[in-house]
Amino acid sequence: MKKLLSALALILAIVTALTGCGGKLRYPSYYTLDLPAPPDPPAPEGVRTSIAVREFQSPGYLRQGPIVYRRTPEEVGFYEYHRWAADPRALVTSAVIDHLRAGGQFSMVSMYDGRPNNDYVFSGKLENLEEVDYESGVKVEVAMSAQITKAATGATVWSNAVSETGTVSQRNVRGVVSEMNRTVDLAIDKLLSTVPAPGANER
Repeated sequence: MKKLLSALALILAIVTALTGCGGKLRYPSYYTLDLPAPPDPPAPEGVRTSIAVREFQSPGYLRQGPIVYRRTPEEVGFYEYHRWAADPRALVTSAVIDHLRAGGQFSMVSMYDGRPNNDYVFSGKLENLEEVDYESGVKVEVAMSAQITKAATGATVWSNAVSETGTVSQRNVRGVVSEMNRTVDLAIDKLLSTVPAPGANER
């Protein structure tokens, strides 16, 4: 009986130690980009062109889930307990579709499904989406690039690349994500600001 009680006491001590005396278990916090949707006006009369948007590409480290930070230009770090609830590439792609619809240059804007039933194809890349700690203050950096090709020929009819930096006023992960939201929205506006009317730059 004494041996059984001693064994139970030992097990209890081990369990207590593993759970940190009452439980210091940490669970990840999840965040998402909450980008404002632009107004969706009707397409201007006479527009009869369609465009399909491929899902944005990105470097592999931006697709792993954790929010990224840099202490130096060469060092990439990951928040172990602060993660994206959804792939930022999908959120940026959806926002670009909304902006293109609102722009009115195309009569139809859809997600690319591989079928050759659109006039143009939009391809983009999310180059940077990270917290930057190695300069004065805490900042976020967002960079993206994109191009539009004519589906029938594969010729590039437009391309652009932009980068935006935002200063984090609330120095915690919530503040970082909030500034990422604002900066990503600015970058998308800037990226798409030069998209021409269909046929404008074609020969």
